[in-house]
Amino acid sequence: MLRRTLASAAYSRVRTATTLAAGFPRVSKKLPTKYGGVYTVTLIPGDGIGEEITDSVKEIFEHVNAPIEWEQYNVSGVSSQGESLFREAMESLKRNRVGLKGILFTPISQTGHISWNVAMRQQLDIYASVVLCKSLPGFPTRHKDVDFAIIRENTEGEYSGLEHQSYPGVVESLKVSTRAKADRIVRLAFDFALKNNRKKVTCVHKANIMKLGDGLFLNTFRQVAEEYKDSGLIFNDMIVDNTSMQLVARPQQFDVMVMPNLYGAIVSNIGAALVGGPGIVPGCNVGREYALFEPGCRHVAKDIMGTNRANPAAMILSSTMMLRHLGLDSIADSIASATLGVINRGEIRTADMGGSASTSDFTAEIIKNL
Repeated sequence: MLRRTLASAAYSRVRTATTLAAGFPRVSKKLPTKYGGVYTVTLIPGDGIGEEITDSVKEIFEHVNAPIEWEQYNVSGVSSQGESLFREAMESLKRNRVGLKGILFTPISQTGHISWNVAMRQQLDIYASVVLCKSLPGFPTRHKDVDFAIIRENTEGEYSGLEHQSYPGVVESLKVSTRAKADRIVRLAFDFALKNNRKKVTCVHKANIMKLGDGLFLNTFRQVAEEYKDSGLIFNDMIVDNTSMQLVARPQQFDVMVMPNLYGAIVSNIGAALVGGPGIVPGCNVGREYALFEPGCRHVAKDIMGTNRANPAAMILSSTMMLRHLGLDSIADSIASATLGVINRGEIRTADMGGSASTSDFTAEIIKNL
């Protein structure tokens, strides 16, 4: 069950659903775990600033008496020592079907473990990453009126994890592309556009060079797009390097963007920078059975860990997307409106937004406005 997510009354006047009020296609009839009117949700704070910003969510939820019970697992990607705890967290996610998580650190070293972020997506088949990039009136950036959604295939491509050294000094890394997975992510993008009153879907690719791999993704997009012709949606495609230039030059041309895995990682970082940084961009990962909500721009931010300086807005807004997924729309509305109100008034700002407020100050101001 993938419901409409984050909502803001301030933006609903502009259109029925904005990037901060996103609707997902309903693809599963199985319900999240619920006992006595309370939903059990798996919580994985993550590394870096994860514990601080998830504490903000817990404090706000407690204040509004949200019917959420947390199963918390302090998994860390800093070392492979916590593999058993990671497995426990995965069992919890499979049981509860819904989770909220921070970002887990992934080591670059060859001797380091695989990315547990990627492992979660692949093992749970949460195949769609949705990142929401929208200009906020009270936090002006170089570009105005930015409002687009990035829908990224989450389980294959360059993130397949299939690489080996065939000869000393020669490494082969396999990019896996399948028609079935391209088809389902493209259909989700078109359905997302329809449910959110969007006008255009853009496919991002590199089919001019990777003619088979990205060619398959592009051709699948074009075939599916033909089925949506009568819906009134506009569709086009764009090479990923040109997309990067167009994003920083004229981002207003984009509405819904769908793309393979690696390009989504790059484009989501560009999108976050356009609207004010990773601290205000919410996101989630969804599949047929499970939904995992996390900040849209995947940064651990170890440099400010433990300093009480992190911006919790992205995590808070992601948690309201989770509430909407659970059907708790009124609570989601209240928290989202309070959070966006604090940002738009501009009186309490964390360091990343040009202010000096602490994580605690920002959280307290949201609670004061609930």
